[in-house]
Amino acid sequence: MTRAALAVLLSSSILSAQGPAVAGWTQFRGNHALTGVATEAPPAVLKLLWKYEIGTEPIDSSAAIADGVAYVGAGTGDFVALDLETGKVRWKYKSEDPIVESSPAVARGTVFVGDSGGTLHAIRTKDGSRLWTFKARAEIKSSPVVVDTTVLTGSYDGHLYALDAATGKQRWEFETDGPVHATPAVVNGVVYVAGCDENFRAISLADGKEIFHVTAGANTAASPVIDGDRAYVGTFNNEVLAIDLKAKKIVWRYENPDRQFPYYSSAALAGGRLIVGSRDKLVHAIDAATGKKAWTFTTRARVDSSPVVAGNRVYIGSSDGRLYVLDPASGSKVWEFDAGAPFTASPAIAGGKVVIGSNDGVVYCFG
Repeated sequence: MTRAALAVLLSSSILSAQGPAVAGWTQFRGNHALTGVATEAPPAVLKLLWKYEIGTEPIDSSAAIADGVAYVGAGTGDFVALDLETGKVRWKYKSEDPIVESSPAVARGTVFVGDSGGTLHAIRTKDGSRLWTFKARAEIKSSPVVVDTTVLTGSYDGHLYALDAATGKQRWEFETDGPVHATPAVVNGVVYVAGCDENFRAISLADGKEIFHVTAGANTAASPVIDGDRAYVGTFNNEVLAIDLKAKKIVWRYENPDRQFPYYSSAALAGGRLIVGSRDKLVHAIDAATGKKAWTFTTRARVDSSPVVAGNRVYIGSSDGRLYVLDPASGSKVWEFDAGAPFTASPAIAGGKVVIGSNDGVVYCFG
């Protein structure tokens, strides 16, 4: 197959990736299956449209975009709603504790986000007023996921929580053997979550009962991506795993043979390839069927940012301070922007815009 034909194939198959096609970018990784695939592509040539400085503390939380508004939290504890077209502040909400890596989720007129004090906040999107709060026993770095009327979030207290989205009342909790850092994926009534207890778990959304677990053999901070009968996730044992959900076993392991570093980034899945950043300073593209390397792209620092695929491009930040746009067929660089401060947050893409926060407290919007 020629390179041009491969590019067409990748582009045409992106929107058929697992996960509902929803307008906006309403949660971390874009959809319940955590595929990291956007339903709308930004312009082929990006330009900086606006930027907004929240403060001097890092923005590790990735933005959510819904109904023409970008929602972003920061290490200052500030949570802001920004007009997607202009960057103007619509409202501000203040948390008593820093908003670290928990990325917001938007549903039914409410935006949900966790903080380092262990509080999950439910905030009205119309005016930034508090709807309710829920207090876990330790910090929340996991990003909330809203499925119908249920909000899911993990905590460093070792629990995955299911709450009523309207009231914050706890429906169930599931106890693991370590902190739950990752964001849960949800497909067909099953919650899939990896954690710091070296296990990948399938849990019933209805009642919080474990369906099965697979021993991953390493702590996991990355969130799993689900595609049909397979889950894919990177670990702190320097591997990316493919897990067969029917056979309940690991079917392949991918490892950089030359440089062993953890995978903190959550993978995107499109065109039969996993694309994921690593602390080895590389962006990796892996054949999802075989676990074989397709290509790598070298940055100047570790890559904790999670990639987003939109149209026929890959968007990803690096701790070298650059936002990269890559060709998914070859891994070649199409464009870059140098912010002068690390990007550990992940891009959010909707409405023809790319929104990402940097570690010096600045939110950037490109289009």
